[in-house]
Amino acid sequence: MPFTPLHLGPGLVFKAIGGRHFSFMVFGGAQVLMDIEPLLGIVNGWPSLHGTTHNLAGALLIGTLAGAIGRPVSERVLRWLRIAHAPFTWRASFLAAYAGTFSHIALDALMHADMAPLWPLRDGNAWLGALSLEHLHLACLATALLGGAVLAVRALLARPKSDPRR
Repeated sequence: MPFTPLHLGPGLVFKAIGGRHFSFMVFGGAQVLMDIEPLLGIVNGWPSLHGTTHNLAGALLIGTLAGAIGRPVSERVLRWLRIAHAPFTWRASFLAAYAGTFSHIALDALMHADMAPLWPLRDGNAWLGALSLEHLHLACLATALLGGAVLAVRALLARPKSDPRR
């Protein structure tokens, strides 16, 4: 299924590690951009859903696009929603975009036979089935819980001591 929320789990860990140097919004946007090809394939009945975008070359191209549009789009959305945030850098945007696209092909390669994740360096998909679908989904869920917990604890600890909610 395209646009799986499970791909966001590792992104929460990356955000917990990278802090303001990593954009979770750009990471999520990169995930969606990666799955436009499979969505079009489902709609049009293509025999292969994970082709040109689901390999190293596609991830690099889509990551570059996501990084370039991610910063201005994210800044506009955060401003529109009136969400305070740290200064948004191009580095944070591109780091998140490439983490999003390359982690996407790594996760999808474990479960989709129609991929060649290391193309143009290698054909085929040696990663297929290296982890069961159940274990893959549990790992994505576990990373979401871990990253979310770390971010929640950091947010609680960062509150000013005079905050009545503390």
